[in-house]
Amino acid sequence: MPVTRITGWLVPPSAEVRDSALRLPADAGSFARAFADFPALHEIEQVPPLRALPPPAQSARIVFWNAERLKYGPASARLLASLAADAILLAEVDLGMARSGNGHTTAELARALGAGWIFGAEFVELGLGDARERAWHAGQRNEGGLHGNAILSRCALARPAMLRLETSGRWFDGTFGERRIGGRMALMAELEVAGTSVLLVSVHYESHTGPADRLAQTRVLLDGIEAHAPGRPVLIGGDFNTSSFTLEQKRDPAFVVRALDEEPARLLSPEAHEPMFGLLAERGFAWRSCNEAGAVTQRTRPDGTPTPPFGRIDWLFTRGLRCSAPATIAATDEEGRAISDHEALAVTIAPDRP
Repeated sequence: MPVTRITGWLVPPSAEVRDSALRLPADAGSFARAFADFPALHEIEQVPPLRALPPPAQSARIVFWNAERLKYGPASARLLASLAADAILLAEVDLGMARSGNGHTTAELARALGAGWIFGAEFVELGLGDARERAWHAGQRNEGGLHGNAILSRCALARPAMLRLETSGRWFDGTFGERRIGGRMALMAELEVAGTSVLLVSVHYESHTGPADRLAQTRVLLDGIEAHAPGRPVLIGGDFNTSSFTLEQKRDPAFVVRALDEEPARLLSPEAHEPMFGLLAERGFAWRSCNEAGAVTQRTRPDGTPTPPFGRIDWLFTRGLRCSAPATIAATDEEGRAISDHEALAVTIAPDRP
């Protein structure tokens, strides 16, 4: 069931508590105990806007963006301000991580935009991040160690909830190059649009598995949405990591080359290889009207990673909504430098009434 316990400010675990978790045996039992013992994984932070705007009277512009740690705060604020969104859904935002200046990146962005926010922790990070981040920030410490999703708006957001898509503990033992406690998640809140409550959902799927696991996460997601807001109009925005390949296939470059030679559009149109799309359609969700056709959502960072071939791994899905003006926005600063390895997505929505 979704987590609905709200707090004004999440209290990150101390360095001592995180260090103690790092010394635990890397097994399932230790993960389960540590997961249960971190309050920040079981609460949602909500801070309303200082002066809430009236809800959109006719339609709303919604943005989703995997902000890749939100480490370029001022440039990210300028980019998002230029989009004039009524609500912004974010994935990969930090709270107290050395790699992003040890700040509360969501709060800093919200203040710059004059918005309120909700934040939920996907993981307690037990280290400095991936191999690149560990090298760049060697000798530093995380002050909070939280990483998660957020929803921002200058309008009131109602009924926040957080849904765990999995609690497998697969990041706990370091197999994927980092040690973390938590699990992939979706953050939800309602925004009134044209007199109708619309459920907004910010999602981040696992990057180290394949289509079968993405289907499993989708089933949990859709069941959770229906339990929390049955029959409600919904917009889901997320990094779904729809590579169209299993992890083993992705680790075989020759296989990937052959597959793309046989099907060049596979990365941009992965539906035939990703059964999650079939389940979404079965549950009444659409995607063609709310995503810019043929648009890549990945880009190379200033350090030269990742490298092509790129595809569409970020998506919007809607139910009970009319969509217009879908767009894919370059995640760059004014000089054209990448501020994330994901582009932002935008769409205008309105209730789909007869």
